Amino acid sequence: MFVCFVIPSSASYSQGQKDTARALKLSEVNIIGHEQRNQVTKLPAISGTYIFDGKKSEVISLKTLDANITDKTGRQIFAKVPGVFVYDMDGAGNQMNISTRGLDPHRGWEFNIRKDGVITNSDMYAYPASHYSIPMESVERIELVRGTGSLQFGAQFGGMLNYVSKQADTSKKLGFESYNTIGSFNLLSSYNAIHGKLGKWKYYAYFAKKSRDGYQKNEHTDYEAQGVQLCYELNANLTLRADWARSYYLYRIPGPLTDALFQTDPTQSTRSRNYFSPSINIPSLNVKWKLADKTDLEFTSSAVLGTRNSVLFDKPATVMDSIHFSTNQYNSRQVDIDEFNSYTNELRILQSYKLGKHASHLSFGIQLMNNNMRRRQQGRGTTGSDYDLSLTNTTWGRDVYLKTRNTALFAENSFKLSEKLSINAGGRYESGSSNMSGFIVYYPTDKIPLELNRNFVLLGTSISYKENSNIEFYGGWSQTYRPMIFKDLIPTDAFEKVDANIRDAYGYNAEIGNRGSYKFLKWDITAFALQYNHRFGSILQSDSFGNFYTYRTNVGNSLTKGIEFYIQANWTLTKDLNMTIYTSTTYMEGKYTSGIIKSGTTNFNIEGNEIESVPRVISRNGWTIQYKKLSISTLLSYTSRSFADPLNTEVPSANGAVGIVPAYTLLDMNASYKVSNHLTIKSSLNNITNTQYFTKRPLFYPGPGIWPSDGFNGSFSFIVKL
Repeated sequence: MFVCFVIPSSASYSQGQKDTARALKLSEVNIIGHEQRNQVTKLPAISGTYIFDGKKSEVISLKTLDANITDKTGRQIFAKVPGVFVYDMDGAGNQMNISTRGLDPHRGWEFNIRKDGVITNSDMYAYPASHYSIPMESVERIELVRGTGSLQFGAQFGGMLNYVSKQADTSKKLGFESYNTIGSFNLLSSYNAIHGKLGKWKYYAYFAKKSRDGYQKNEHTDYEAQGVQLCYELNANLTLRADWARSYYLYRIPGPLTDALFQTDPTQSTRSRNYFSPSINIPSLNVKWKLADKTDLEFTSSAVLGTRNSVLFDKPATVMDSIHFSTNQYNSRQVDIDEFNSYTNELRILQSYKLGKHASHLSFGIQLMNNNMRRRQQGRGTTGSDYDLSLTNTTWGRDVYLKTRNTALFAENSFKLSEKLSINAGGRYESGSSNMSGFIVYYPTDKIPLELNRNFVLLGTSISYKENSNIEFYGGWSQTYRPMIFKDLIPTDAFEKVDANIRDAYGYNAEIGNRGSYKFLKWDITAFALQYNHRFGSILQSDSFGNFYTYRTNVGNSLTKGIEFYIQANWTLTKDLNMTIYTSTTYMEGKYTSGIIKSGTTNFNIEGNEIESVPRVISRNGWTIQYKKLSISTLLSYTSRSFADPLNTEVPSANGAVGIVPAYTLLDMNASYKVSNHLTIKSSLNNITNTQYFTKRPLFYPGPGIWPSDGFNGSFSFIVKL
């Protein structure tokens, strides 16, 4: 960077006399520096009405991130966050499927997922998956708070994941940004936004559209998203914000593979008539009001409205979807439709006060949730090949409602005991009920309606000791729970029953760590333990006549423990050249401490078995070279093998649903070049070695079996800012 300071001189006269002051011209001053790219920082101790002191947190800035943003390649976006397991459900990035510390990555449903502080999980008490698919081009940064910070947001085991949107450039009345990408598999994507400030109004609006085939045959995505944000600054103490965001995509699902099919050709497909399509709207209103010098209030009212639709020939990979010679038609497909109507109101207050010589902080509030989800499943669909949700008859196999009312009171206090030491203590009280009504054709009518009540208290504490401004020791412990959801309450067939006394899962998160920087080094090292009690599953029982049936209940407890470490080194080699290397690695061990589950016609004790989809090692290592306006980054990712089921089955089943998930190593490269202040170009090469791999063997959606992840592919983007 170059800055020149000049003090101009001028002649000044008074009453005809010459001023005796001398003019001095300073010489030029050159300031040399490099913008640090791909940096991961932590959240401040206090942010708005939230307390993050002593919490494990990461902030990922997307402004200078060298990553495949358009396809939301998770291993690149979260490369410097140790322990993030990425489930590559599809290469188009329709959903971000991640987890930490041995939890389930399915649509991130172990996280409280937010956009600008607004909940996006479809229904926290019925189906907590986040079907909202945010365009990553609209995101300024990603905030991740691990489990011990969850009491402020909810009771999720995983913690909170918040996507913070780009804001208006207040120096302009009208600004424009366009992010356009082409790439492998006929990828064509365009994101366009306008923004600016007019008086006391700030605005940001965008439209995104993407089309992409897939690595497997018959795979295709059509995606679009829109968003509008309006902010009105009434005065220096009061700001109002209205926001609306929508995402929609139609994904043609190529179908699962068996191990034999995967080894023969991972790009082949077993389905051509399967479709999945969520359409989600998220409106919200937000008020930030500084009531007094030491009192801040924030109120948010939001909703998640939309549908999750699918039409599938829902059979294992060993059952081919073929035309019958007798009818000259395919089999009928199954139609499923979920409707979400989830409403949340949250009031938060931060009160600062003096404790001795130091400022302490109290954050407290109330959260009200009113959710109504309707689930229609097992409808008999058409024999066609297009996306068609119509039924050939009017009867659904399942047509049920789950209505939830929940009130949560929460408070956390950060006690500043000295300049170096602070201790936080907090609690959350939840009270609510879920009522299931409707009908299931194969289920006894006296089992519905079903009402579940919950009343419980969760406690937590954390500590922070700052040796100096660069080094901090932190740790914490907090209780958490996960409510029973639709999947846990609804029997899958006539041979399954649900335990009338099934209970919510509960447990705790604990961690201790050290983070800081010294000269060219930066680090964050954490040891953790996650206890998960009353996990949901199935066992085998028999009735009084000796008939066997599947009994869905709480099957056991588990404990995951490990260490996460992120270490980075930065060197300024010359005034134009900068180099960064890092490792982001986790070693963890997740095991069942007790439990019994069903397999075939036998119950098995799984105590001591490894938790499914918990690799022992996840390691991402990379380097970045910056030369003037050019940046080149390389990422080497390694994930060790894992099991697909609690029985730790090693020999794959015929349909590929269970068995080992082999270890895999991936090599990616990204580059960016800032042509000018108005134009930047980026390129991405993913899986350069064309490794054939898969990350998980799902037992439910999108179907049991192997889902191959993308082989070698690339993309090219150009970003225009005016």
